[in-house]
Amino acid sequence: MISHKNAYRNINQQLTIMEKRKLSFWEIWNMSFGFLGIQMGFALQNANASRILQIFGADVHELSWFWIIAPMMGLIVQPIIGHYSDNTWGRFGRRKPFFLVGALLASIGLILMPQADIFIAFMPALWVGAGMLMIMDASFNIAMEPFRALVGDNLRTDQRTLGFSVQTALIGLGAVIGSWLPWVLTNRSTITPQTSSGVPTSLIISFIVGAAILVGSIIITVVTTKEYSPEELAKFNDEKEHQEAMGEEKKSSLLDIFDDFSKMPQTMRQLSWVQFFSWFGLFGMWVFTTPAIAQHIYGLNPTDTKSAAFQDAGNWVGIIFGVYNFISMLFAFALPYIAKQVGRKRTHAVSLFIGGIGLISMYFMPNKEALIFSMVLVGIAWASILAMPYAILAGSIHPKKMGVYMGIFNFFIVIPQIINALIGGPMVKYLYNDHAIWALVTSGVSFIIASLLVYKVTDVDDVVN
Repeated sequence: MISHKNAYRNINQQLTIMEKRKLSFWEIWNMSFGFLGIQMGFALQNANASRILQIFGADVHELSWFWIIAPMMGLIVQPIIGHYSDNTWGRFGRRKPFFLVGALLASIGLILMPQADIFIAFMPALWVGAGMLMIMDASFNIAMEPFRALVGDNLRTDQRTLGFSVQTALIGLGAVIGSWLPWVLTNRSTITPQTSSGVPTSLIISFIVGAAILVGSIIITVVTTKEYSPEELAKFNDEKEHQEAMGEEKKSSLLDIFDDFSKMPQTMRQLSWVQFFSWFGLFGMWVFTTPAIAQHIYGLNPTDTKSAAFQDAGNWVGIIFGVYNFISMLFAFALPYIAKQVGRKRTHAVSLFIGGIGLISMYFMPNKEALIFSMVLVGIAWASILAMPYAILAGSIHPKKMGVYMGIFNFFIVIPQIINALIGGPMVKYLYNDHAIWALVTSGVSFIIASLLVYKVTDVDDVVN
């Protein structure tokens, strides 16, 4: 009997020190590969949605109202999907069913949005296009949230930095491909220039290719990646430490969010204003760059949305958006080193200021090629926006509240986008007399305001060499 007890004790001791299996680089690559397809779809949407909606009849000052769908979907869908993916386990896994379904739905939106005119017998193409935009945004969010959680589920603590770095690289690669594909197909193929609806054939093909790559990349992840069951996760040492930090599990209440919101750390309150002006500026850039370039650089009338010159402007927006994503991918690897030398606050402040100058400089550029320089500067800010606020915030949050406050922090990303969506269009119409370039200048000023507000932030655990 004693020997059995000792054996049982030894087994328990072994369980307490269990570690997740160390994955190879290519296992980590395959696990995150679906992000390439997701970001390719995002990039196609960000660079071309405004153009497509204008072709179908949207006025320039109406664009932001259609784009409000994106942050609203993030605000609604991500918390719901996050909750259910945390509490789901079946024959197909925990996270995989969600991002597979998200990919399939997003692919439908990608295929149908530029071809919305086929439904004009039922309703106007503009509204069908807006509906497809909503489907894409909701579906991208369904796929995105479980994908980020999968990295935390499957990787050991000492591999998570590598995991998120690989994820960042694939995000950047997907964004570059998605942004540049319409231009490449337009200038390197003999396909018919545009359909009867006015939507370029190259754009339709790009969205179909994006849909195929999205589904294909997700399937690669689903087939090659094994998920740990809830029972297996409970045995791992890092999960035990997490549970100890969390304390006794209790059912959460919606009212808890309001209580946590009122008690958020000082650093988070300070960062909220930085995030507000950063994402207010980003949203304005995403919505108004196409009409701004078409008018200001190409000299087109705001109502000219079906000419070859307008389509060339739209394709060029894809090129320069690819530039800022490519630069952000490269600059992201330099950020940790720079932050160690000058501090995270100064790094983020200077990066935002540089991005603001980049957006403002678009007003002064003499030709479309010069806009590449502007987007190089924006790419520096974009890399910092994706990394520095979270690095600063993490040090001010108790581990027990990390998930809650990271969720609340997302409010300061979607709320400024919603506000810009509501007021951006009227500002362009009534304040800027339909000259969308001033919306980009406003975004640049917003970046600079954010950079100044960074110096008000308390970074509690910054380390400078």
